[in-house]
Amino acid sequence: MDDLNSSNYSLSFSHPEQALTTEVANPLPRAVLRMNNHELLDGQWHFAHDDADVGLAENWAQGHAYEHTAQWPGSVEEHLAHARGHQGVSKWHDQVVVWYEREFNLPEVAEPQSQSMLQLTFGACGYETRVWLNGKPLKTIEGEEIHYGEYTSFTYELSEDNLQAVNRLTVRIADNMDAETPRGKQESHVYKRGGIWYQTYTGAVRSVWLEVVERNRLRSRVGVVSIVEDQLVRFNMTLRIHDAGDYTIRLQIFDPHTTNRTSPLASSDFPLHLEPGQWQQRLVLEVPGAELWSPEAPHRYRLVAQLIDSQGYAAQIETLFGLRKIEARGRYVYLNNEATYLDGILYQPGQATFEEMQRHMHAMKELGCNLVRVHIAGIDPRIYNLADELGLLLWVEVPSPHSSTPRSRENHRAELLRLVTLSETHPSIIIWSLYNEDWGAQDIATNPETRQYIMDTYHFMQIAYPQFLVVDNDGWHHISYTGRLKSDLLTAHLYTPDLTRWKELLDRLVGGEMTGTAAFPLVVGDPFFYRRQVPLIVSEWGGFGFPDYGGPQDAESRTNSILAFKQELRRRPIAGDVYTQATNIEDERNGLIDPQTGELSVPKGLLASRQMQHLA
Repeated sequence: MDDLNSSNYSLSFSHPEQALTTEVANPLPRAVLRMNNHELLDGQWHFAHDDADVGLAENWAQGHAYEHTAQWPGSVEEHLAHARGHQGVSKWHDQVVVWYEREFNLPEVAEPQSQSMLQLTFGACGYETRVWLNGKPLKTIEGEEIHYGEYTSFTYELSEDNLQAVNRLTVRIADNMDAETPRGKQESHVYKRGGIWYQTYTGAVRSVWLEVVERNRLRSRVGVVSIVEDQLVRFNMTLRIHDAGDYTIRLQIFDPHTTNRTSPLASSDFPLHLEPGQWQQRLVLEVPGAELWSPEAPHRYRLVAQLIDSQGYAAQIETLFGLRKIEARGRYVYLNNEATYLDGILYQPGQATFEEMQRHMHAMKELGCNLVRVHIAGIDPRIYNLADELGLLLWVEVPSPHSSTPRSRENHRAELLRLVTLSETHPSIIIWSLYNEDWGAQDIATNPETRQYIMDTYHFMQIAYPQFLVVDNDGWHHISYTGRLKSDLLTAHLYTPDLTRWKELLDRLVGGEMTGTAAFPLVVGDPFFYRRQVPLIVSEWGGFGFPDYGGPQDAESRTNSILAFKQELRRRPIAGDVYTQATNIEDERNGLIDPQTGELSVPKGLLASRQMQHLA
C-alpha cells in the first residue's frame, strides 16, 4: 500500500494576533475551508465481497486475507464487477456487503498534541457504513457506531491511544434494495431499472481524507440567513468542544477579491462559556453597504471565523457566502424583494464525474437558465460552490424512499437533516422539495399519517431554515389543511407534445382547476382555492426528444417546439418553469447538453425569458 505523499500536518495558526492566512482554494467536497493540511486516502484499497455476510461474525476487522483491490472512490457495482472479472458494472439484488482496507502512516504533527487531534472524514459512503482503526470500532462525532446515508459526509476523531506508526483502516459497507431507504431514482424492490429508474451506484462514492484539527474548534458547517433590509447576517455555527472553559468566537467579513486581511468590512467578538460536547450557536453580524447575491451579480463575501480559547489559541475556518432573500408572495417568487421569473431546467447528474458536472453547470447557464432543479439526488457539494460562483439558483430535493411507511418517513427525515445541515451555507440554494410525484409517499391522498408527517416537516423547515422555500410534494398531490397550502409553491408536471393541448392545460392551470391538468389532482386534503395565493410553477415540461413523450426528433424541430411552448408559458401568470431536461441519462434520451463534453444541441439562450419578456 502506498504511503501518504506528505506528512506536513499543522493547524491554521496558534495565536490570533498573527496575520490571517492568504486565500486558499478548497479542494475538498465541502463548503467550508479549514486552514490546515489534509491528506487524501483515495487510491487503491484491499477489497472483499462478503457474499454470506460473515465478516462481522468472523471478525474480519481484526485481520482478513483480501483477494482483490479496488479504487477509492468508486462504486460497489464497479468493484464487484472487477472482482468477478466482468466488464462494465455488476448488477446485484437484495443485498450486498463489501469490505475495504488500507494502511496509512501516522503523520508528523507540527502543533502540540495537547491542542490537536487527527480527524478522518468520508465525503460520502453508504448506505450503511462501519469503520475500524487498527481493529477497534470507531464512532462518528455524532456517536454513531453505524453511519446511515450515502449522500453526505461524516467524520471520526481518532484517539491518540489507538494510533500507531502504521495504521490499518477497515471499512464495511452494506446496502440493499430496501424500498424504505432513501434511494432517489436508483432501482429498488418497488421500482425496477428501466425507463426513469436507474442502475444503482453506491458505496465508496466520494473521497476520504485525514486532517489535523483542534480539540476545541468550529466544525466545517456554517448556516447563513440574511436579513437584507437591515444588512444583517445570522450565522449558525457548530462548535466541537473537548475542554470546558471560556471562549470567544470572532467573526470577520472580507471582500474575497481584496488581499488585505487586516481591515475587515465587519468584525465582532462573542464571548461565551462552553462545556464539552457539540453545540449550535447563532451569531448576528451587520454588513454595512453589503451588495446582495443574485444570478445577475453573484456577489460573495468571505467569512473568517475563529474560536479563541482563554490562552489566546485560535482555531479558524473560512467560507464564502452571499446575502440574499427568497420569498413566495402572491403569484410571484421574489429574490431580494424583486419579482423573479424562474427559468429552470431539470438536472440529473447520475454517474457524471465532477469535471463533467462542472461542464454541465456552465452549459445550463449558456442555455439562459437562472435555475437548476437538481433532481432527487445528492451531489458533490463543490457543485453548490460552483452555482454560488456562477449565479445559478438551485432547487434541490431529498432522495426519496420508494415506499410509504413509518420507517421510510423516519429515514426520509434523517436524510433531509443530513443534507440541509451541510448545505445551508450556499446562497444559490433557494428551494427544497420534500417529495416528488408521490415517490415514497404513494398514499398521500388517502393516509392522514403521511400527510401529517409532510406537514410537520414543512413547518419545521419554515422555522429552522427560513432562507429556503419548501415544496411538499412536487408535481401534484400538494397538501391543503383548512384551505392552507402546505407548500410555498403550487407546482405541476405537464407533459404533452401537442401545442394546442399545451395551451389548454396552461389555461386550466392558471384558472385554478385542481384536476384534469397534471396526471393526478394538484391538491389533496381539504379544499384549496388557488386565486393566485401562491406562485404557480410548471416544474416539469417538455422532454422533447424522448420517444415515449412523442417529442420532435431533429434538433431544429426540437428548438422550435421549445421556443413555442416557452412563449405560451410566458404569456400567462406563471412564476417559473423547469424544462426536462439537461442531459441524457441511461434510458432517458431527452437532454439538450452532451453528457461528456457539455456542448449544446440547441441554440444558446433558448430557455431565457429575457428573449420573450414582451410576450409576458
